[in-house]
Amino acid sequence: MRGEQKHLLIATRSSELALRQARLVQSALARAGVAAELKTYKTSGDKKLDEPLAAIGGKGLFTRELEIDLARGAVDCCVHSLKDLPTDGADVSGLTIGAVLAREDPRDVLIVNGVTGASSLADLPRGSRVGTSSLRRRAQLLALRSDVEVVALRGNVPTRIRKVDEGQVHAAILAAAGLHRLGVHERVASYLDAPAWLPAAGQGAIAVQIRDDDERMRSILAPLNDEETWRQVRAERAFLAALEGGCQVPIGALATERDGKFVLYGLIADVEGQRVVRGVHVIDEQNPELSGIRLANELRSRGATKILEGLRRADRIPAPQPE
Repeated sequence: MRGEQKHLLIATRSSELALRQARLVQSALARAGVAAELKTYKTSGDKKLDEPLAAIGGKGLFTRELEIDLARGAVDCCVHSLKDLPTDGADVSGLTIGAVLAREDPRDVLIVNGVTGASSLADLPRGSRVGTSSLRRRAQLLALRSDVEVVALRGNVPTRIRKVDEGQVHAAILAAAGLHRLGVHERVASYLDAPAWLPAAGQGAIAVQIRDDDERMRSILAPLNDEETWRQVRAERAFLAALEGGCQVPIGALATERDGKFVLYGLIADVEGQRVVRGVHVIDEQNPELSGIRLANELRSRGATKILEGLRRADRIPAPQPE
């Protein structure tokens, strides 16, 4: 464990977006009278920028290095994009989520270059090259526009925007939250709305991870936790976990309000978007996880299991391991 300290130490990835997210936590702590410093990391996901995410896959792609230091007491907490945290627990044992901040816009967005000039997915010219590193985005895009070409696009948000502007791709699909937090709202050509288009489970939410036995940090972070966001992402992540999903599986989920009730929308697709299974379930606010599991079971009964089996046959996801 570290010795006496004047400030908390927050672990974060070193990208500009990750730093802005960590500074949101740092500022929230400061308002509560708690001083904190940032310690930056480059994860394996940050280093392997020439490979598709689905190819390098696996648990902890953007979190493991931070979690190792947290577990051994070198830092007090880690700040992650919640969608990067595996649903079956941390890659390193003994860790838990201490708080989830109020959520930014969870939607995906379309950005385009000046030559393409489209204002929506429907406006994209036939044959347009659209960049994304996400199988979920790829599947939904091809389900809507089988006449476009999906191109693997890695890098941080500014890098992906630059690749669009340079013409490496005509357009790209990114998370609205990242563009908002970086202050580049003007690049959004259109927002992709639910339920027609679904984001990743937990998208737009910032998670603060702590050691499971660190009651001091749990108490410090309690005022930062947004209960509404926490209920929403618990349902989404339970749905994802019940479908054994990760970045190798095209799964979307979003908890949102509809007609005065919170509902969970979910989908699973094959990677070419040829088969998409969708559903919706009213969220039990006392047990959001159960709602996510029930929606997953409903989708399994309508074809999700066959999609998962097809992905396994193609070696895109591992078969479940015996307990």
